[in-house]
Amino acid sequence: MLGVNVVIGATHLLNALPDSAIKKTDTIPKKQEPSGPIKSKVKYTANDSMRFDVKNQKMYLFGNAEVIYENLNLKAGYIELNMKDNSVFAEGRKDSSGKMIELPKFKQGDQTFSSKKMTYNFHTKKGKIIEVDTKEGEGYVHGETIKKDTNAAYYIKNGRYTTCDNPDPHFYISARRLKVIPDDKIITGPANLVICGIPTPLAVPFGFFPNKTGQKSGIIIPTYGQSATQGYFLKGGGYYFGISDHLDMALKGDIYSYGSWALNDVTNYNKRYRYTGNINIGYSHIFDGDPEIPSTKISKDFFIKWSHIQDPKAHPSWRFSANVNAGSSSYNQLNSTSPSQYLTNTFQSNISYSKSFIGTPFNLSANATHSQNTITKEVDISLPVVTLTMNRIYPFKNSSDVVPRWYDKIGVSYTGMAQNKISTFDSLLFKQSTLSKLQNGVSHSIPISVPLNVLKYFTLTPSLSLNSRWYFQTTEKKYNPDTKQIVTDTVQGFKMANDYSFSTALATNVYGNYFFRKSKIKQIRHVLTPNISYTYRPDYSLNKYGYYKSVKDSNGNAQQYSIFQNGIYGTPGGGKSSLVNISLTNNLEMKVRQKTDSGEIDKKVVLLESFGIASSYNMAADSLKWSNIGLNARTKLFKTLDVNYTGALDPYVRSAGDVTRLNKFEWTENRKIGRLSSSNLSLGTAFKSHAKDAKKEKDSHKKDNGYSDFKIPWTLNVAYNISYTEPGYNVNKTVTQSLTFGGDLTLTPKWKINTTSGYDFITNKLTYTSVTVIRDLHCWEMKFNVIPFGPNQRYTLDIYVKASVLKDLKISKHGSANGLINN
Repeated sequence: MLGVNVVIGATHLLNALPDSAIKKTDTIPKKQEPSGPIKSKVKYTANDSMRFDVKNQKMYLFGNAEVIYENLNLKAGYIELNMKDNSVFAEGRKDSSGKMIELPKFKQGDQTFSSKKMTYNFHTKKGKIIEVDTKEGEGYVHGETIKKDTNAAYYIKNGRYTTCDNPDPHFYISARRLKVIPDDKIITGPANLVICGIPTPLAVPFGFFPNKTGQKSGIIIPTYGQSATQGYFLKGGGYYFGISDHLDMALKGDIYSYGSWALNDVTNYNKRYRYTGNINIGYSHIFDGDPEIPSTKISKDFFIKWSHIQDPKAHPSWRFSANVNAGSSSYNQLNSTSPSQYLTNTFQSNISYSKSFIGTPFNLSANATHSQNTITKEVDISLPVVTLTMNRIYPFKNSSDVVPRWYDKIGVSYTGMAQNKISTFDSLLFKQSTLSKLQNGVSHSIPISVPLNVLKYFTLTPSLSLNSRWYFQTTEKKYNPDTKQIVTDTVQGFKMANDYSFSTALATNVYGNYFFRKSKIKQIRHVLTPNISYTYRPDYSLNKYGYYKSVKDSNGNAQQYSIFQNGIYGTPGGGKSSLVNISLTNNLEMKVRQKTDSGEIDKKVVLLESFGIASSYNMAADSLKWSNIGLNARTKLFKTLDVNYTGALDPYVRSAGDVTRLNKFEWTENRKIGRLSSSNLSLGTAFKSHAKDAKKEKDSHKKDNGYSDFKIPWTLNVAYNISYTEPGYNVNKTVTQSLTFGGDLTLTPKWKINTTSGYDFITNKLTYTSVTVIRDLHCWEMKFNVIPFGPNQRYTLDIYVKASVLKDLKISKHGSANGLINN
C-alpha cells in the first residue's frame, strides 16, 4: 500500500512541463470552457497509488482517493485530475468479487452528494453527476443525472424527492425534471406521488418545496372531516407569516357546513438574552346543531393565552413576566381537541413587574391577576396590585457586641399593598354596571418578632402585628319604613381601619428511639413536634373604635354590621379573641440492615411521613370555645402508593336534623371525641416498566411481525378519591367517589397506545375517556384518537409525513364517534 499526500499549484505543474507539451493558441474557441490557472491549491491523496501523465497533463489516483479544493471535498475509489482543462472525474472501483465500492462522495459547503460517476470543473464550478443521492434540508433527492451550474444550483433528470431516509424510499414525489436551489427551494415540473413503488393518481402540474432553514411564509393546508353537531368542516387552514428571525405569526381558521366558524392567531417572538414569548388569540362562533332550527344554541366564545418570560441576564434589578389564560367558559369544550384543556375548569392569569432597590431592603412589585371558574362562571380580576415590601431588618442589632443580646434578634419588616378588584360573572364582565362593583383599598402591615431560646430545648417566639387598612368608600345600612326592609348604601369618603394583634408560639422536637439487637431492623425513630401558640386580639366591634354600627329590622331587633364589610382587605375582627392553638405532628421512620457487595449498610425506611392533629380554644368566647379537631396524614406505601388523608371532628353535639351546634360535648353525650363532619382519602400511584438492556431490546425487535410483545415499555397512573361531608346529623350528607387512570403502552417498536379515563362510583358512569393509537410508519406516522362518549365524542384518523417540510402531505378523517361505532 502506498500513501501519498501532495499539495500542488496548477501553475507550478504547467511550468514544469516542456514547451512542446504545451499547446499555445492565440484565441479560445467559443464553445470551449475558460481555462487557465486556477486560483487555489489542489490537495490530493491516494492509499493505493498515483500515476502522472506529463504529456496529457493528467494525474490518476487509485484507492480511497481524495481531492480537496477550497470548500470542495471529493472522495472516491478512482479519481482522474485533468490539469489541462482544470477538471476532475471520479467513480468507484470494483473489489475482488466484482462489486463496486468506494463510490464518489462529493461535498461542497453544506451540500453532499453520493453518486456512481461524476465530473467537475474547478474553473467554471460546473459539474455532472450520474445516479446521485443527496440530502437537502429535511428531504432527500435521488436522480439519474445532475448538472451543476456556476450559481450552485443543480438540475436533475428523472428525479425523486422524499423525506424518507431509506435507500429505497417508502414514498417519493417523482418528476422528470427538478431544479434545486440550495438553502432556498426545490422546483419540479409535472410530478406525482409514488407510494411503495406504486404510482398514485395524485399529481400536480408543478411542485414547489421550501428548502430554506429558518422562517418562510406560506399557506397552511386545512384538515377536513365531519362533526355530528356542526356538519362537515375544514379546520386549521390559513397562512404562516415568517416576519423575521425574532417574530412570526400563524393565522388560521375553521369553517363548518352548518355555519359555525372560528379564527385563531398565534404569534411568537423572542430576543436573545432579553425575552421570549407567544400570544394565542382565538374566537369562535358555534351553532350547536342546524342553524335553521330556532332552538339551536349559538355560542360566541373567545380565549387568549399570553406567555412572556424575561431572560435572567436581561437586567439585574427588575423583571417582567406574563402568564395569561382567560376567555369564555365554554371555549375549550367547543373548540379544544386536547383532553387536558377540555377537562380544565379553572383558569388563572398573572402579569407581573418587580423591582429590587439594590443596596436597600425594599422591593416593589406590580401585578394584574385573574381567576376564573368555568363551572360557577365566577371571575375575579385585580388590576393593579401594587406591593412594597421591606425585608426583615434588626434595628437594635449592634455589630460591636461580643455576646449577642436578646434584643439583637428583634426583627421588623413591612408590607404595603394597594389594589383594585372586581368580582363578577363572565357574562357581566364587560357591562357598565360592573364598574360600580369595583373594590379598592390600601393595606399596611408591620410584623415585629423575636425568637428566644427557652430552657435549652424550646423556642419561644413573641410577635406583634400592626395593621392599617385605608378605604375610599364604606357601607351604611338604614331601615326603610315604607318597604319595611333594610337598605344598604355606599358612602364615598376616606376611612382608616387600624388594628393590632399579639401572639407567641412555643415549639420543640421530641425524639423517641428504640434499638434492636438481633434483627434486620436496627432502629425505629419517632419524631414528635408539639406546638402551642397564643393569640390575642381586642374586640373591634366596640363603639369606641367606630368600625361597627347597628341597624334595627322590621321587628325592632338590632343587627350589627361593619362599615368595612365590603372592604377588599376585610375588616378588623368583631368580638374579643384570646385564642390558644394546639397542634401535634408525628413522623415515624426505621433503619434496616441490608447486605451489599461492600458489606452491610443501613437503609432508612419511612413508615409514616406525617400525621397531625390540631385544634384551638378561644378563652374569650362565652360558649363553643373549642374549634373542630383537624386531622391530616401523609405517607407512601410499598414505595409507590401515595396516601393522603384529611378530616375534621366536631367536638360538639348538633341538633337532630339541624346544623346548629349545642354547647354539649360529644364525649359527654355519646362517649366520642367528636363527630366526623368531613373526610377525604386519596390514593395515587404510578407504575412503569423497568429499563431494558439496550442490546437485548434491539435484538428482540429486529423483526416486527405485528404481534404484541407485553414485555415492553409501559406506564400506568391510577388515582382513587373518596370524600364525605356532613355538616349536621343527616343534613346535606354528600359522598363522592371516583377512580381515574391513564397511561401508555408500547406494544411493539412501531405500535403505541395512550389512554385517559375514569369511573364515577356515585353515578356509575365512566368519566371523560380518550384513547389514542399511534403507529410508526418510518417516514410516516398514523394516529387514531377516539372519544367514545360524552358531549365531545368524536374520532380522528391522521396519516401524515413526519418531516415538517411535507407536513401538509397527509390523510385526515374526522367524524362522530357514534358514526364510527354504528358503522
